[in-house]
Amino acid sequence: MKQKVGIMGATGMVGQRFIMALQNHPWFELSVLMASSNSAGKKYRDAAKWYLKDEIPPGVSDMVVEEINKKVAEKYGLDIVFSAIPAEIARDVEASFAENIAVFSNTSTYRMDKDIPLLVPEVNPEHLGIIELQKKNRGWNGFIVTNPNCSTAGLVVPLKPIMDNYGIKSINVATMQALSGAGYDGVPSMAILDNIIPFIKNEEDKMESEPQKILGKLEHGVFKNAEFEAFASCNRVAVLDGHTEAAFVSTEKDFDIEDLKKKLRDFQGEPQKLGLPTAPKPAIIVLDKDDRPQPRLDRDLGGGMAVSVGRIRKKKEKSLKFVCLSHNTIRGAAGASVLNAELAYKKKLL
Repeated sequence: MKQKVGIMGATGMVGQRFIMALQNHPWFELSVLMASSNSAGKKYRDAAKWYLKDEIPPGVSDMVVEEINKKVAEKYGLDIVFSAIPAEIARDVEASFAENIAVFSNTSTYRMDKDIPLLVPEVNPEHLGIIELQKKNRGWNGFIVTNPNCSTAGLVVPLKPIMDNYGIKSINVATMQALSGAGYDGVPSMAILDNIIPFIKNEEDKMESEPQKILGKLEHGVFKNAEFEAFASCNRVAVLDGHTEAAFVSTEKDFDIEDLKKKLRDFQGEPQKLGLPTAPKPAIIVLDKDDRPQPRLDRDLGGGMAVSVGRIRKKKEKSLKFVCLSHNTIRGAAGASVLNAELAYKKKLL
């Protein structure tokens, strides 16, 4: 029997990606769409301004949107809720659902809490081990699992094999982030056309703190952050989808550049080994052409879940440069949460 799932924030851009990710899913059945009171009671096609190039799936178009409320979970017998709601309301709302069912959150509210996994399944699947402690601490029958900021999500996947094989002393990263990361109304056209905006509120703080938790260890119920420094400069660019990041990594051990490329190409995380439905194969695509990756050409590789890595260069001893690209609303948002839920399902946590 499939797990019954709902989406909170179903009318927004990430909510729409959730809908597409859950169509014909072998393990999950989309049972209810939730949004604000402005959308509640309307058929989905009337409540949502559809942004994606594919049409609204026929079975979804006529679904009536429910107002976000924990009682909806009981009404529809939900097992899982995916959350794409604003961070400013997420703490109370997500907790109310987690009292009884599993919540997989795309919002930032709980990411850095001491008993909440900040999960990228290829990187730190063992962090799901905190869930029983979380439930005990909070008196919940359910739980919350978060996925990271959309720019962090694409960076930590190639960092994982680099850290495992060579260690990391420090990371400097400059991002070129797509407009969809700000939402449909997030950046006015007159602000971004013929322009780059070298500031995204709160983005640099997230990129300078989240990778250490993700690449750290869970020991005796405590997250031990990885001990490297991270410095980020985040920029909004006139690209629709796909975050491009130029990373500069100082490693603990020296490396051979061809060996490092092979380690990236051969990398398999637990989702690939377990054959999870949303897992890209391979997780990392190494591109050797000098002018790749590019958002328009590479963001949809692996169904939007693969991370493309190119321009891999050794500057000097223990000094690495590369460019990575990931689809920010799939790998960096909805697809990441669905993959997290798949891993939890496979681990019999649902």
